[in-house]
Amino acid sequence: MTDVPGVLVGHAADLKLGSGATAVVFEEPAVASADVRGGGTGTRELDLLDPAATVERIDAIALSGGSAFGLETGAGIAAALAEQGRGFAVRTVRVPIVPGAILFDLLNGGDKGWGRHPPYRELGYEAAQAAAAEFALGSVGAGTGATTENLKGGLGSASARTESGLTVGAIVAVNAVGRVTIGDGRHFWAAPLEAGSEFGGLGWPAKFPAEAHIPRLKGGAGENTSIAAVATDAVLTKPQAKRLAMMASAGFARAIYPAFSPLDGDIVFAAATGKRDLGDAVYGLAELGALAANALARSIARAVFEASTLPFAGALPCWKDRFGR
Repeated sequence: MTDVPGVLVGHAADLKLGSGATAVVFEEPAVASADVRGGGTGTRELDLLDPAATVERIDAIALSGGSAFGLETGAGIAAALAEQGRGFAVRTVRVPIVPGAILFDLLNGGDKGWGRHPPYRELGYEAAQAAAAEFALGSVGAGTGATTENLKGGLGSASARTESGLTVGAIVAVNAVGRVTIGDGRHFWAAPLEAGSEFGGLGWPAKFPAEAHIPRLKGGAGENTSIAAVATDAVLTKPQAKRLAMMASAGFARAIYPAFSPLDGDIVFAAATGKRDLGDAVYGLAELGALAANALARSIARAVFEASTLPFAGALPCWKDRFGR
């Protein structure tokens, strides 16, 4: 994600809690929109991302565990940015614009007995303070407590570049109701899109197992959701950012089976830092969106590949514990 100039990422987590938060911070306000495909989203400031809404640019994106409690992550990120004098100017005051989304990780074995004050506002503040060009993948930030149907989920990221030199990056916290791997094996649905050996270099299995296309679903309603963001250095309008988010959503379908279910809250935010000309408004955006979807699919596989098993009794195994490197 931070291969896109002007984009920083920071994490904060509490392993005892089994949850965490991630801040995607833009060094300068970015044009943004979003696309919702899942049936059970939990979001903050989503309406202002509609292309018809007045506010065009945002300062950061909040990705968090904690279900509805995690919506406070955005407030913590906003507080950190307000201390820096960031935000949408309204006469003499500035209001940081921080849309966000949450995933459900309340039943993963961690201690969620926080009492009157959920910890997510502070986690958001810490994540924003930690925002940098280098950041970790796996069981970190918003992916700390994430799971899939059969393996530990996590946080992943990847980027791609168009022939004209535009960069698009993706980041995702994978907490899917389904699987990122094929059947009961170690191969990833996203294998054909892999760059190098970023998630093992295994390719697809020589023969697909008979059970691969039987949907395996985790838990019950409300226990899931994968949340993602893509960013580019291209100059985009708000409607174009919306289209970029819509095209990037295809990455979910390429890497998770099933995707966009009524049990997930799948969402993709899209932001443009506006550093480079898009070129042709139609074909340039189409190329950018195609690569954004690929980058998101790769990010999903990387999230599971890099994850670590939570230190709780009965915790789901991570990919590396089950299959090795």
